[in-house]
Amino acid sequence: MPWWSWLLIWGVLVAGLFAVLIWCAVALYRKAGTTLRALEALNDQVSSVDLGVPSVCASFSPAVFADSAVVLRNVEQNRADRAHRSQVRRDARIVRGKLMRNAR
Repeated sequence: MPWWSWLLIWGVLVAGLFAVLIWCAVALYRKAGTTLRALEALNDQVSSVDLGVPSVCASFSPAVFADSAVVLRNVEQNRADRAHRSQVRRDARIVRGKLMRNAR
């Protein structure tokens, strides 16, 4: 095989490689643009929704300057709330388990 045929083969292979890379780059660019447009639309939808939940950052007050009795009461209230939520979840699991066991 003559030397120029090897140059021709490798030239075609390199040109094909560049063509595939360019095609992948264009496809990636189009997908990124579509994703950004979808994210902008989602941002508009989310910003228009009012959840009615107060901001956590707005009610923040450092415990360093608070009275220790107030902080202790808040800690105990949080523990009681957590225990109550845990008990509600446990009761729901028990009910689901009884329904699954008696479903036959």
